[in-house]
Amino acid sequence: MTGPLWETLPEGWQAGQVKHAATVTLGKMLQSNDSGGDVRAPYMRAANVQPDGALSLNDVNEMWFSEAELEQLSIRAGDVVVVEGGQGGFGRAAYVDEELSGWGFQNSINRLRPIGGFDGRFIAFYLIALRASGFVHAYSNVVSMPHLTAEKLARIPIPLPPPEEQRTIANYLARETARIDTLIEEQQRLIEMLRERRRAVPMHAILQPTGSATDKLGRTARIGNGSTPRRDSAIYWRGGHVPWLNSSVVNKSRVSGAEQFVTAVALRECHLPVVAPGSVLVGLTGQGKTRGMATILDIEATVNQHVAYVTPDRSRWLPEYLLWSLRAAYDELRRLSEENGSTKGGLTCEALKQFRLAVPPLDEQRRIAAYLDEQTAKIDTLIAETERFIELARERRAALITAAVTGQIDVREAA
Repeated sequence: MTGPLWETLPEGWQAGQVKHAATVTLGKMLQSNDSGGDVRAPYMRAANVQPDGALSLNDVNEMWFSEAELEQLSIRAGDVVVVEGGQGGFGRAAYVDEELSGWGFQNSINRLRPIGGFDGRFIAFYLIALRASGFVHAYSNVVSMPHLTAEKLARIPIPLPPPEEQRTIANYLARETARIDTLIEEQQRLIEMLRERRRAVPMHAILQPTGSATDKLGRTARIGNGSTPRRDSAIYWRGGHVPWLNSSVVNKSRVSGAEQFVTAVALRECHLPVVAPGSVLVGLTGQGKTRGMATILDIEATVNQHVAYVTPDRSRWLPEYLLWSLRAAYDELRRLSEENGSTKGGLTCEALKQFRLAVPPLDEQRRIAAYLDEQTAKIDTLIAETERFIELARERRAALITAAVTGQIDVREAA
């Protein structure tokens, strides 16, 4: 293989380095104060360069530049910007399709300015394909923080097709990737609609009036929470066999295992509860979605102070129905958690005990739970199929770019 993405190139194409296609310039270190005669100006930074060649210019920062620096570090239509460093974004590339008059760029960005009739779009598409292949990661400095320095970027091998063919390829890829991107966006919107539908299904089935009497949860279930044994006490942790769960488990559909375990000594001395299978776990705290979320326990375990267990009275509750009831009440539980005066918000076991739910007959609970299992399983299958479609579309996008910029497909007839 003579290059990172090709073995042979089409007739009339040459192989070179990025420096043969564009000048490479590193941006300016962040300057927060006027050094005398400077002006404040917007600047491009790594966060503005998104995956797949997208530029996001809604969130723009400013810093001080001298007039000479703004002239030297200008950003024009036709330039390409490449992220220089950082674990997540180094090597990201984007084409600049508009004149950014008065802008500069930070030293987290390398600017490529095409020379010799080169098309910046072709360069950007090639660098996008190169990063997707893993070449950029392997090629960059990764001793501590990976960096695609200006020197390294300038030496990257690149195909050098004739300028007219570059423009043909760039036009073709701009059109085809836009179609794929539109399709992906439509599928992402479908997933959001399906997730909304999934959230609405239990609310419609459970929270609609059924004629069933309501009761306080504390009258129909045992409710409590646990604690966290001291981490520096080996007798509480070393050789432990009792699953110990924190509130992150409520993000799962079911809890069938654990990552941490405590000893019998911890159960006894720290007064940890032993929670029976079939109990519903509810997140008490958390700034994300965890607070108020619910899952069901398939194993015997204990819990920490940030998760409540709700062990139902089996003569009143089918555990699976209780789970659906609490999931349907998520929004209400969130509102309840925000009424306790805490800046972060949090549920309490006492609030859960006072929380009222409709308690239909067990036969009706069984019917509703089976219906919800069936309906949500269908929705989950649709979501999984749509996510797979998006994954395949992204793979197709990457393969198409790679094939076009290395001459593996002739796009002239399709252009």
